[in-house]
Amino acid sequence: MTVLQLRLNDNLSLKDPQSTELGEKIIKHSIPMIDQLGFEGFTFKKLSIEMESTEASIYRYFENKHRLLVYLISWYWAWLDYRIEYETHHLKNSLQKLDRALKLITEKKIQDNSFPDIDEEALARIVVAESDKIYLTKQVDEDNKEGLFRGYKSLCKNIARFVKEVNPDYPFPHALVTTALETANQQIFFAEHLPSLTELSEASDPYGRNYEFIRSFIYNSINAEG
Repeated sequence: MTVLQLRLNDNLSLKDPQSTELGEKIIKHSIPMIDQLGFEGFTFKKLSIEMESTEASIYRYFENKHRLLVYLISWYWAWLDYRIEYETHHLKNSLQKLDRALKLITEKKIQDNSFPDIDEEALARIVVAESDKIYLTKQVDEDNKEGLFRGYKSLCKNIARFVKEVNPDYPFPHALVTTALETANQQIFFAEHLPSLTELSEASDPYGRNYEFIRSFIYNSINAEG
């Protein structure tokens, strides 16, 4: 089995957690804790107890828990971007590339053995529940200048490229893709917590229905047939 590392923006952390055993423990333990406790209930003190370490050791990697959340969600977007690139580079047809990207975005996430220390299934739940908290903040402009959202932008840019290849005349490829990404997560959240807001809650396979919904939304917008 090949173990991979994703290259992330240096500004996401004070010290790259992928570079040390302690840093990897921070990431490995924080994901299930945030998934179980929620971002509001999660603290570095609780994490240090779970890791059998100290709060001070965690602060050497992340200045606060918000930066840790930004790191985790940025890792998720970079991972999705990597998977889309890996699974579409051999495809010649642009509509097939777009369709494959939409399946990867909407499918239920499972463990990726190339990254054994990351629980992608739990991380996906964190993204659904908490992702808007990383940019709906007063410091969003400063965070953007530091490049903290570069992974999300790269993912959107690459999917928008498929949209433009399918329909070069469509005027809003980036707006369409970002709307689809946000909507895909919202629909899963609604299905699990506010079921009257979506038909996905009535489906035996909400992730499959989510794919169908997002696919029809994008295909109808760009007048694609498939």
